[in-house]
Amino acid sequence: MVSIKDIARAARISHSTVSRALRNSPLVSAETRELVQKIATEQGYSVSAAARSLVTGRSNTLGVVVTSISNPFAGEIIAGVEEFALARGYSILLSTSHADPAREMRAVRSLHEHRVDGILVNSSRVGRLYMPLLAEMNVPIVLINNEQPGEFIHSVTIDNLRSGRDATSYLVGLGHRRIGYVGNQFGLQADTERFSGYRQILEEADIGFSPELVVHGDGGPEAGMRATARLLELAERPTAVFCYNDMEALGALRAAREHGLTVPGDLSVVGLDDLYLSSYTDPPLTTVQQPMQEMGRLAAQMLLELLSGKNPESRVTLVGKLVVRQSTAPPLTVSSL
Repeated sequence: MVSIKDIARAARISHSTVSRALRNSPLVSAETRELVQKIATEQGYSVSAAARSLVTGRSNTLGVVVTSISNPFAGEIIAGVEEFALARGYSILLSTSHADPAREMRAVRSLHEHRVDGILVNSSRVGRLYMPLLAEMNVPIVLINNEQPGEFIHSVTIDNLRSGRDATSYLVGLGHRRIGYVGNQFGLQADTERFSGYRQILEEADIGFSPELVVHGDGGPEAGMRATARLLELAERPTAVFCYNDMEALGALRAAREHGLTVPGDLSVVGLDDLYLSSYTDPPLTTVQQPMQEMGRLAAQMLLELLSGKNPESRVTLVGKLVVRQSTAPPLTVSSL
């Protein structure tokens, strides 16, 4: 193992100067930095992350908790976080919660025990519990999406109320009056706000709210399929459904096929996320686009600003964009007029 002492001996300078040069300190001349880095490269010197952590009190590592690495939404978030963090010398340590609140808390504590500098939590199930945890761990935490009600300090999210309104308003504009909502059963703030937007538009359009048109899945395609099937078995089935996310919308598309219905002829389907696969479904899915990678980048930026002692805006809210594809059309009773 090559040490700083070896480099100092070869360069004939002090250990402290070598240390500063390896950190690109402005206190060391450019000529000395180049010499030290050249010798370090030639001798195969590498910085020990553990040793650096002991000296600086920082690990240059960010912890990230997601529900599942198989979820394409989480993958987009991670991509945004990693792009921003790596460019600034930080690495990522990943953990999963599988939508289990207790497991999420254990993941956060485990990341803290691994001496991460800060933690990002995507799709949190226990947002309101982080206040006492913050005081206990003294590590900044930023939530991404699905913040639960409470006085949590820092988060990045989409305007879920507006997204729910935009999706439902579009369906109403096509002429739909029986519009189902396939929500998320975990009691997430995002689901509450998207449902509120859905209900607001129905009331503003004088359509009225029908409780039997609201069912809940777990955010995945299988549960989305079962939930949509329940709607399609009603005596007066909906002509359109708005799903909490694209994954549930995938299930809605399959439920329609299994009931012998065509999309969008018999049933229009709208999702929310705009996952990469949503443009490849049959038919391609109309959805509200979340800027997922941008959410990850902004959350990482917020976390690094907290680590540098800055006081960033506590809540960043982005606006979704309706992306119209072929899974939506006017209902048959309207288009045939």
